[in-house]
Amino acid sequence: MRALGTTRLLRIFALPVALGASLSALVHAQTAAVDSSVRPFRVRVSDEALTDLRRRLQATRWPDKETVADQSQGAQLTRLQALVQYWGSGYDWRKAEATLNALP
Repeated sequence: MRALGTTRLLRIFALPVALGASLSALVHAQTAAVDSSVRPFRVRVSDEALTDLRRRLQATRWPDKETVADQSQGAQLTRLQALVQYWGSGYDWRKAEATLNALP
């Protein structure tokens, strides 16, 4: 797995995953509200949500390995397994929260 590719993917998907339903609520509130003033927003993913995410990632049921060496059958199993492993145990959610919450 190319580290740069994984890092780029993680940067793209970290924010929506970390924010979860809060992001959806924020977008809805911003589009539905008449008041367009900027208000502080803090990211806080609960310990229970992270525990549940890790449990579900560990319980992933994997398909058989693809029968070709290229990506013509979709994402390759080893790349997906490495990505799920990273999200399950290598990603520092609290650091991501701190980074997002440091923004004005």
